[in-house]
Amino acid sequence: MIVDCATYRDGHRVKGPEDFSDALEAVRAAGDGFLWIGLHDPSAEELDLVAAEFDLHPLAVEDALTAAHQRPKLEVYPDSVFAVVKTLAYERPDVPVVTGEVLMFVGDAFVITVRHGAISPLGALRKELEGRPEILALGPAAVLYGVCDRVVDDYVDLVTTVQGDLDELEADVFSPGRTRGVAERIYSFKRQAVAFRRAVAPLQEPATRLVRGGLPFVPEDLQAYLRDVLDHLTRVNEQIDALDRLLTDILAANLAQVSVQQNNDMRKISAWAALAAVPTMIAGIYGMNFEHMPELRQPWGYPAAVGLMALACTVLYRSFKRAGWL
Repeated sequence: MIVDCATYRDGHRVKGPEDFSDALEAVRAAGDGFLWIGLHDPSAEELDLVAAEFDLHPLAVEDALTAAHQRPKLEVYPDSVFAVVKTLAYERPDVPVVTGEVLMFVGDAFVITVRHGAISPLGALRKELEGRPEILALGPAAVLYGVCDRVVDDYVDLVTTVQGDLDELEADVFSPGRTRGVAERIYSFKRQAVAFRRAVAPLQEPATRLVRGGLPFVPEDLQAYLRDVLDHLTRVNEQIDALDRLLTDILAANLAQVSVQQNNDMRKISAWAALAAVPTMIAGIYGMNFEHMPELRQPWGYPAAVGLMALACTVLYRSFKRAGWL
């Protein structure tokens, strides 16, 4: 569906024809503005109607219809520049990352944004850009910059939130009263990190191409703004790599702690088994049915056997306790 269709001249929204075909002819005839059409989860018929009017490349239109299956990319066609960015939503480690897409067609006098999913609605961004006419005055590519800037800023906030949750996980791993399920939480974080990398890392190359310049419909005056986006994106990629390395270290530390705990448990089991083995051995010897056995018929034989058991168990217990096995 078409969410909004507006004409902009000199960075300001102006009243124009309601039909986007007439509006496009008007801005091209005037030569000093552009048309911004926003679509949200359009049907094939709606997108085909727009594509036919704006002469969009069929391969790009096909990509725009395939929701949630595109990698971030930048492609140049004869009549437009086509860009794809991934949007992300993160709640907590045990809930899968929600992904969406914003696809943009930037032409000589138009920009078309196609949003898939409920993440990062562009209505607020449109109002924000309308409050910065000096940016919109740079042409349709200003919308491309605005979308990329908003998406990358969302990445920054998301990574900051994940870092906070990861700090809590790290504290739990090294806590004396650590709870069960730590390994599952670590692997959940690992899955989140993979989802982040799939969305963020491929965007580095298109952002670099935008900064290098030389692309049609992207003015040189936008380079400073695009460099700022690239700087933030590079920082996010570095933070994601650091998070992944930290997760690997936390997982290794958790496995080491589990191994140490298992060794401690085995030592305790071995110690208690040794304590039980001594009286069992003595009782087993004196439980044999032999007639000629020392102390078997002595009146002090039973107390001596019990005392020997108690003495041996006491000595073993103190030895194990001193060695830290119990």
